[in-house]
Amino acid sequence: MVDEKTGHVINIFKTLARHEKLLKRWLVFASHILVKSSLPAREREILILRIGWLCQSEYEWAQHVKIGKEIGLSDDEIQGIIKGPDSNVWNNFDATLLRAVDELYYDSFISDLTWKTLTESYSIHQLLDLIFTVGQYNLVSMALNTIGIQLEGDTKGFPK
Repeated sequence: MVDEKTGHVINIFKTLARHEKLLKRWLVFASHILVKSSLPAREREILILRIGWLCQSEYEWAQHVKIGKEIGLSDDEIQGIIKGPDSNVWNNFDATLLRAVDELYYDSFISDLTWKTLTESYSIHQLLDLIFTVGQYNLVSMALNTIGIQLEGDTKGFPK
């Protein structure tokens, strides 16, 4: 809830604190997705950034570009998230992660081929965490976009 570098409560939490019961209950789920998920951090951030991009949620994008860079995503990979699963920066599995996000976003369903590829590397816990991560950040992106939560001063929005 607090930006570790500045010590300030970030805007999403300032806004959601206006509905204390909702915030309290949502934080349980959100902390599972962001902190306790069975997904490796790099893969989780690829999923979050892609759904944030597809939803055109600039606030979500800006926050998770910072997190993504902290856990080792390169500038080329961040640009590749914008381009999607067919970008040449991705190995087969990373492209499959992006394809799964695209399919959930556009079709609300992961295709059999994408699912089969995911099951070759992911446990059932990871598969469920993938689905719920994309769903959580789709929901959050809708809320951020609708409410119009502003970027923090130290974050950069979408690339120009």
